[in-house]
Amino acid sequence: MKRAHGHLAFALVAAALGVLTAGEALRLQHAQRINMSVATSAKWSAGAADHLPPEARLARAVALSRLDYDGALAAYKAIIQSNREDLRRIALYDLGNLNLRQAVQYGLADEAQSLPLTELAKQSYRDLLRRDPTDWDARYNLERALRLAPEEDADASEDTAPPDPRQHERSTIADPRMDLP
Repeated sequence: MKRAHGHLAFALVAAALGVLTAGEALRLQHAQRINMSVATSAKWSAGAADHLPPEARLARAVALSRLDYDGALAAYKAIIQSNREDLRRIALYDLGNLNLRQAVQYGLADEAQSLPLTELAKQSYRDLLRRDPTDWDARYNLERALRLAPEEDADASEDTAPPDPRQHERSTIADPRMDLP
């Protein structure tokens, strides 16, 4: 009886490991297809990229970001409009980085070019943070973009005006210099 239970347990473990092995083999085959698509990247064109797996389209966009700003921009926007949420987040982050890198490249010398790109980068990071508020890399890069192009508050312009002496009221607190606990 004990021997039968041991054989049954061994058979169940072997079957479970067989299922896991089959699943991993399918994942490996999928990864190899994507790698083949990436390896043939020299033959990619804008029309041919539509037939690639989504991961390969993302790899194409990353490769284009080093060479062709406009091509990478179009590729990232196509990924953002796709139905894969995980790739959408990656594309939003990379699009923000692409715009921020391009803005830094133009630098302060050409503010007419760099400021709109910085604003686009900030918008990409904000869109990503709306989808995933825990993305600390996007928060950090948004902070960097905000340091490059700070945003002005509408209330800040009102605070810089001198106060009207007629509207100044006396405090009703007995001792306004009391210590806080």
